[in-house]
Amino acid sequence: MSTSYSVVLPEKLQTGKWNVYRSARSPLKLVARYPEHPDIGTLHDSFVHAVNTFCDHKYLGTRIRADGTVGEYKWMTYGEAGASRSAIGSGLIYHGVPKHACIGLYLINRPEWIIVDHACSAYSYISVPLYDTLGPDAVSYIVNHSDIQVIFCLPQTLSNLLSSLHRIPSLHLIVVIGSSDDKILLATSTNKPKIITYAKLLEQGHSNLKPFCPPKPEDLATICYTSGTTGVPKGVMLSHENLIANAAGSSLGVKFYPTDVYISYLPLAHIYERAYQIALAYFGVAVGFYQGDNLKLMDDMAVLQPTVFASVPRLYNRIYAGVMNAVKASGGLRERLFNIAYNTKIQAISNGKKPSPIWDRLVFNKIKDKLGGQIRLMCSGASPLSPDVLEFLKICFGGRIIEGYGMTETSCVISNMDEDDTLVGHVGSPNPACEIKLIDVPEMNYTSEDHPCPRGEICVRGPIIFRGYYKDDVQTKEVVDDDGWLHTGDIGLWLPGGRLKIIDRKKNIFKLAQGEYIAPEKIENVYAKCKLTAQCFVYGDSFKSCLVAVVAVEPEMLRNWAAVERIQYDNLEQLCSDPRARAAVLAEMDEVGKQAQLRGFEFAKAVTLVLEPFTMENGLLTPTFKIKRPQAKAYFATAIANMYDEISKSSPPQKSLL
Repeated sequence: MSTSYSVVLPEKLQTGKWNVYRSARSPLKLVARYPEHPDIGTLHDSFVHAVNTFCDHKYLGTRIRADGTVGEYKWMTYGEAGASRSAIGSGLIYHGVPKHACIGLYLINRPEWIIVDHACSAYSYISVPLYDTLGPDAVSYIVNHSDIQVIFCLPQTLSNLLSSLHRIPSLHLIVVIGSSDDKILLATSTNKPKIITYAKLLEQGHSNLKPFCPPKPEDLATICYTSGTTGVPKGVMLSHENLIANAAGSSLGVKFYPTDVYISYLPLAHIYERAYQIALAYFGVAVGFYQGDNLKLMDDMAVLQPTVFASVPRLYNRIYAGVMNAVKASGGLRERLFNIAYNTKIQAISNGKKPSPIWDRLVFNKIKDKLGGQIRLMCSGASPLSPDVLEFLKICFGGRIIEGYGMTETSCVISNMDEDDTLVGHVGSPNPACEIKLIDVPEMNYTSEDHPCPRGEICVRGPIIFRGYYKDDVQTKEVVDDDGWLHTGDIGLWLPGGRLKIIDRKKNIFKLAQGEYIAPEKIENVYAKCKLTAQCFVYGDSFKSCLVAVVAVEPEMLRNWAAVERIQYDNLEQLCSDPRARAAVLAEMDEVGKQAQLRGFEFAKAVTLVLEPFTMENGLLTPTFKIKRPQAKAYFATAIANMYDEISKSSPPQKSLL
């Protein structure tokens, strides 16, 4: 008998067809509060609960010392963090910042980020996160659009603010974290806005403590600006009750414990990491921060030994490729041992049995140790994780691996995989705080009548749905209909057991000349498994009958390939231009594409190799590592034109149909 993770209900009791899916954990009522703590209605309530319950437990840890050196993790307890948040909130009142003012957070993940956010909740301010990678133009736009009055920043991000002061008149106070008063005075000569250090604000607040000014559940907690792949940023308004509903609903399926340790490195300006922080504090988890450099993340994890790790497919793909390439390179007995261990564990898990611990001792513990050796829960979100990578993580790291699906507009989680579900390749059942339906997309031939599985655009409703885009009713009405359904733009299907699978994206779909629809992200995720490929941008349009690709190469892998092939080259740029290198990458892409059963028209027919990775700095990636397609098309316009030119020259002449 198959387990059902969802319950299907009619949308309208009298006339509706049975097409609304809810979590089997709470089918009759959408979860809006923690069942065990219905009195917690705001982020402030939640943190007060955490401080009272876990006062002396470790909460916020960092390796960075005051002098900038790196050492062991030093911790602040929940009680100490609570005292600091009272001081920061009181300090803002001391500086005359009115209730409901917008407070900007323009810094990377670190303890102060979390403390300021808690202060905003306790004193009814609205926090506005700004990605630390944003340039002056984007910062000016967001500061002006949301009328930010105070910004917390680092010395590194202060320069961007100072260069834009004439464009951001609403800003009254800049608080610089991790700098001394003397340095601030030397670096700036402005009276407006006022610039002070975080330490000074903390001191002023401690000397002038004010009682909390608690928000109401319906009050705005934050405005999150989504970068999007096109256009100007949109401000997503999320209330306290939105964020509590998301955390409470998710808590029915994913439990944390005060003994857990979490590594925080995903940007706090993104809802994925933000929602985690809300849930972790409620359960009394210790949060250790990375030192600010993704390349040193493994080193931080080895020292911190986290039990919970949340990441995105881009990093998991790199771990997968790194291990698999090391296994291949080891050859002989080691490679055989790995394959035997891997296949034996797969067999045991698929038969519902517990694998023998001997394989972990012989093979997998060495891999586990790379991430600290204590991981019990790994989560993936932000884009699809391929089933074989998910299976790899399960085999190598043990514990629970869950893939989830969500968006800023739903306060984060729409659905995630259930604990006892062994099937991979889907994003699980609905968050108990929402309900989901699929609506027909006739132009793409997706309907609820499709067999064997109903398909359509994913729509979501419930207490997690945002309050709208800030100062933008038009775009709000475009995505939320009169019945309160948020139209996500993602295409999904229902697998047996009420599991949701994402199969397409309404926006990024394009047609080839012969009328075939292409979902480029799906193809890029397949090609991401190629060992010579670090990143891939797949392009096509309705005037062309085939696809082309721009590949940012893995430099080390390309060097190794050239050494094996005995190819001489002066530098890597020259190697990227070598037709033999292009042919080798395309051959590997074809091989991986065949394994993934891509259809004929989904294969790239030509490739350009580039050394420069796609980044936020060169404008090709969003902060969640999604490719900005219009920008990438413009950036690589010459390469795209050259590839199509090359294809047309090598194609045999078409026979006349007359």
